[in-house]
Amino acid sequence: MMAEWLYLPVFVLLLCAMACSLVRSGLGPTVFDRIVAINAFGTKTVLLIAVYVQASGHPEYVDIALLYALINYVGSLALVRYFGARRVRGHD
Repeated sequence: MMAEWLYLPVFVLLLCAMACSLVRSGLGPTVFDRIVAINAFGTKTVLLIAVYVQASGHPEYVDIALLYALINYVGSLALVRYFGARRVRGHD
């Protein structure tokens, strides 16, 4: 069992990492770099929900984390396919 005082620094570090991912998504330079940064942001969000579940003792939120991870994965694949097809057709 994780010590209770350790949850707050973990939350803060995850939020800082999420902010870095948002900054990276704005900087680019390519659309694929932005997609990877947004995917990393979503993954860190799932981690934040998982840490909250552990800290609060509400196991029903694990389903939300899994659903968010699935949406993040499928959304990233859809964006890569869309922009990859545009690049092949020469609409870049």
